[in-house]
Parts: sequence; C-alpha cells; structure tokens
Amino acid sequence: MIFECVVNVSEGRDEAVLAELAAAAAPALLDLHKDPDHHRSVFTLAGPADTINQAVRQLAARSVAHLDLGGHSGAHPRLGVLDVVPFVPYEPGHAPVHDLSTTLVHRDAFARWFSATFDVPSFLYGPLGGGRSRTLPQVRRNAFGRLAPDFGPGRPHHTAGATAVGAREVLVAYNVWVSPTAVARQVAPLVRSPTVRALGLAVGDRAQVSCNLLAPAEFGPAQLYDCVSDLVEQAAGTVEGAELVGLLPRAVLDAIAPTRWARLGLSAGTTVEARLIT
Repeated sequence: MIFECVVNVSEGRDEAVLAELAAAAAPALLDLHKDPDHHRSVFTLAGPADTINQAVRQLAARSVAHLDLGGHSGAHPRLGVLDVVPFVPYEPGHAPVHDLSTTLVHRDAFARWFSATFDVPSFLYGPLGGGRSRTLPQVRRNAFGRLAPDFGPGRPHHTAGATAVGAREVLVAYNVWVSPTAVARQVAPLVRSPTVRALGLAVGDRAQVSCNLLAPAEFGPAQLYDCVSDLVEQAAGTVEGAELVGLLPRAVLDAIAPTRWARLGLSAGTTVEARLIT
C-alpha cells in the first residue's frame, strides 16, 4: 500500500509561484490542477509514506513562505493558503481502502509539525479519538467558532490563515459545467447525498456544479454527470461539459464505458496508476 495526499492550495494564478510549489513537491507530484477562477490549485502526491511526508512538508513550507491570504478572492471557499491536506491510503489497481488506521498516524504527525513550525492552526477531520469523527464541511462551518484548532494557536495566522488536515478514503473531485448560473445553484442541492457533496458556483463567466464524490466506486463521474444532466434539463438549463479535478483510481475509470470517457472529460491518462507507472 502507498499513500496519496491531495493538497489544495489557495493560489491558481501566479505561474511562477505554482512552478516553485510543484518543484517542492517533486518527486511525489503526479498531477497539478490549476484554476484561476477558483484561485486554487490541487497538487496530487502519491508514493511510499516517507516520500509523501517529505514532499507535503516541503510543499507546506513553500506555501506559507510565498502566499498571503489577505486580499485573496476566488469562487471556492478557503480557510488558509495551505487549505486542505488529506492523507489517503491507496492500493494501486484495487478498490478504495477503507481502513484508515495507518493514515491517522501520518495525518496527526503532519498537523502537529505544521502548527508547531509555522504557528498556523490546524483542524483535523476524519476519524478522531473516542470513536468520534468530523467532516471537512464541519470544519469549514465551525472553525474558530464552536470548533477550536486541534493544534496551534486559537486564531488564524496573519497571512496563512488555517489548515484542515484529514484522513479519508479515496474521493473524486468532479465538476459539471452548467448554464445559466441560477440553474447550477438550483441543481447543486438536489444532487447532494451522503456520498456526494455539491456546490453551485459562478466561475468567471460560466457556472458549475462542483462536486466531491465520496464513494466513487459506487457513485462515480458517469452517474453524477447523468444525474446533473437530468436535473439541468428539467430546469431548462444546459450542460456544457465536465471536468475532473486531479486524478481518479483506475478501478473507477474501468467501471465506465470507454465510449463515454471523452464526453465525461476522462482518459486513461487521468488515473493515479497511469502517473505512477510513468
């Protein structure tokens, strides 16, 4: 088993800074998804635990050094410059791993190190002690209100804000482009479920239903696209395409007919396994 770490950074426009962040994450970096409208980038890292832990710490250090949340604006909500750091157990070529026990060690070690080193508060999500758990949306809603940081000071860092550090199973980030914006916002709540998180967002001069598929082996990009398409049609809107954010497991892609891949914005090269091989 290896580990995946899908780091979300609040910068999607400065190419020079993004290139430096990417260099810091090498050789664990498999994919960099940049979005200037969201003003956000997703760095997909994967490899053995030691490789991942070193790469994510280097990426974290460069993010705090070069980015400033003050004045940041973008379509996507954010807590900090190093916004989300999820640690994910991964078995190449197999179904998603459900046992997060070994992943918790790496999550907690990173959060403790990050807050102690940079004085940035860290909020944990995923399984917690005593049989409790916490979701990323709960962190976003309650941080610095009903929820105190698990590590670090009780106030946001003056430039870096705060960071959510998680242990979770594989998910697929997937967006469906929709027009008009009002329809995207109308449809997003209708596709939400225990396994689908969705937001209707205005993105530049377009709009999207932006989703996280929490159980992609059961409800993946094809099912999400079809569901959104049906709802958009009922609302007299138009679906204008789809976008994978980052990578997806080969097992999830294999469950979709290859004849649909292009329309869904997928290909054999958009899997974690394809990037690991190369």
